[in-house]
Amino acid sequence: MTKLDLLYAKLVFRLNTEKRMATARKLASLLRNDFTLMDALNRLEMIESHGGTKPDEPFAIVMREWQKNLERGMSFSDATRGWVPPDETLLVTSGNLSDLVVALENVSRVVDGTQRIKRAMTSAIAYPLFLLILTFGIIMLVGVYLVPPLAEIAGDNIIWRGMAASLIWISEFSIKYWPVVLGIFIALVAIVWISLPNWSGRLRAKFDKLPPWNVYKIQMSVGWLMSLSAMVAAGITIPDAMRMLADSSNKYLRSILDETLHYIANGDNLGVALNNAGRGFPNTEIIGDLAIYADMNGFDENLGRVANDYLEESVRKMESVSSALNSFGILLVSAIIAWVVLGTFQMQDQITATLS
Repeated sequence: MTKLDLLYAKLVFRLNTEKRMATARKLASLLRNDFTLMDALNRLEMIESHGGTKPDEPFAIVMREWQKNLERGMSFSDATRGWVPPDETLLVTSGNLSDLVVALENVSRVVDGTQRIKRAMTSAIAYPLFLLILTFGIIMLVGVYLVPPLAEIAGDNIIWRGMAASLIWISEFSIKYWPVVLGIFIALVAIVWISLPNWSGRLRAKFDKLPPWNVYKIQMSVGWLMSLSAMVAAGITIPDAMRMLADSSNKYLRSILDETLHYIANGDNLGVALNNAGRGFPNTEIIGDLAIYADMNGFDENLGRVANDYLEESVRKMESVSSALNSFGILLVSAIIAWVVLGTFQMQDQITATLS
């Protein structure tokens, strides 16, 4: 195998999340049925390579590379490091402290949950953004290509009224300033997009109540809570799990976890620490639940239940937000089209009245 083969296999393995999770579930099932880790990986390699007839299949290459790393004395998390996303490596690392089968099942559960919330987030943002771009495009096209020929026919002496006057105004504005408007629009989208994972602090907590920051907050909080519950179930203490998650997080989430860790270090339980951090993360209800459960027996089970319930609630909320934004976007586009049609009719009527 060449380095290019390995790079391609790594790329395919990381991008194909659905099949990667299926592989994790198969590996967990084999281990649960008393296969050794090496035997389980060998069995999966044979399946992916079609009995050895296609040894260059990406997933077969991955299984062989993991076996080689294990033969060199690496732990499973080290053997798979770089082949899977860092958050999955983190969850498998926790499995080294207890049960690799449980860790692999947790990986599948957490990734499936985060994929669901990502799909819901994409649905909530992508189509409304498309409708917004479509609205902008319609206005620019009307202003630059539709209105000027009609205005030229009418001449300079006509006094436009009603919607026709608004079309003339938007036409003049579009012709003069459309590059500026387009540049501002693209800049705003870029700034918002960059701010999602990088902007932190008290002011960000206020913007987290508004779209699209509130949608991003939901996605991050679901992923964090599910990962935390998986690590606690695998035997990691809350402070250690929080530190590990903070180290692997983006600036936005890391700032929240670091501040929460400060209060945990001062003796607060998880829920109280999140409340004292003052970021409203994940939300008031979850913070209250965690504050209660943290002082009760079976916290790992309660945390897992809270995480699963929060996932289902968040998916429903995302779907509701998506439906509302989609409806608003469709109404906006419809209103713009109606405005253009009625304005065009008024222009024609006023031109006819002027020429007759």
